[in-house]
Amino acid sequence: MDLSSYSLPELRRLQAKVETEIRRRSDSTRRTLLKQVQKLVAEQGLTLDDLIDTPAPAAAPAKAPASKAKRGTAKKSKAPSVIKYRNPANPEQGWSGHGRRPQWVLDWLAQDKPLEELAA
Repeated sequence: MDLSSYSLPELRRLQAKVETEIRRRSDSTRRTLLKQVQKLVAEQGLTLDDLIDTPAPAAAPAKAPASKAKRGTAKKSKAPSVIKYRNPANPEQGWSGHGRRPQWVLDWLAQDKPLEELAA
């Protein structure tokens, strides 16, 4: 299909039609697939919730060899940060001193009060 002869408004109309058709087909495919999966699950006497909520089997999964691109990309669980500063107006609010400063810290500093006074 040669699009070079189309004007910009015609291309935009075409783009809108294509996006609408993509959404329609995607929704249709999703609904069809969901019905197929529900039918398969029902034939086994289960529900989709049974599949989703079931814990993994106790057997250890087979380990695939790690490729160079994937090495070292596993996320480590981090311990929660230690609260270093507390909001005097609401002691339940705390800040570790890392990352973006909460609004209550910014308000405190805007009053020319030292950050050390908020130390927990």
